[in-house]
Amino acid sequence: MTRPRLSGLYAITPDEPSTEVLLEKVRRAIAGGARAVQYRNKAVDPVTRLLQAEALASLTRTQDVLFIVNDSVELALAVGADGVHLGKDDDTIVSARAVLGNKIVGVSCYADLDRARSAQRGGADYVAFGAAFPSPTKPNAVHAPIPLYLQAMRELSLPIVAIGGITVDNAHALVDTGVDAIAMVSGLFDADDVTATAAYFSELFRKARQ
Repeated sequence: MTRPRLSGLYAITPDEPSTEVLLEKVRRAIAGGARAVQYRNKAVDPVTRLLQAEALASLTRTQDVLFIVNDSVELALAVGADGVHLGKDDDTIVSARAVLGNKIVGVSCYADLDRARSAQRGGADYVAFGAAFPSPTKPNAVHAPIPLYLQAMRELSLPIVAIGGITVDNAHALVDTGVDAIAMVSGLFDADDVTATAAYFSELFRKARQ
């Protein structure tokens, strides 16, 4: 079975304690054109995390949107997610594959092209570089400048995701590099109108790919 290729607007959930509020925010992002959702919540207990992940898995399934779980292979398996996203302190690609089989495995590569090359050789489905710009979600994150994305596009054959500090004012610079997706937390979910903001970024991709 061919795994779907990640592309477009990739919405990463904020640390929202209310499942109802979280679902509404994600609904609005999907309505605006988000093509993938990653569940990431470091601020709730394991029971709430499971309930939220189950609710988001159900929502994204009905909307034909990819659903990825951050960090936890076990949670991704439990809720029937489309895949998992791994950081440097998480499971390996091999161990994730042993549990999830042919599902999507994405890997954070920060500003490290060698890590991305290794992830590609190891069978990752996409790699993410960031922070592209100063990020309110991860203020101490390493900087991944525009030339890094351009080099990654030249060298790698798997989808490339940009993340970190992306806003309506700077996203075009990343989309113009040819990256497959931009991943957003606060730039999307802190907006006054989440649907309109998602639609703006989705339109950026549509125009760039014409």
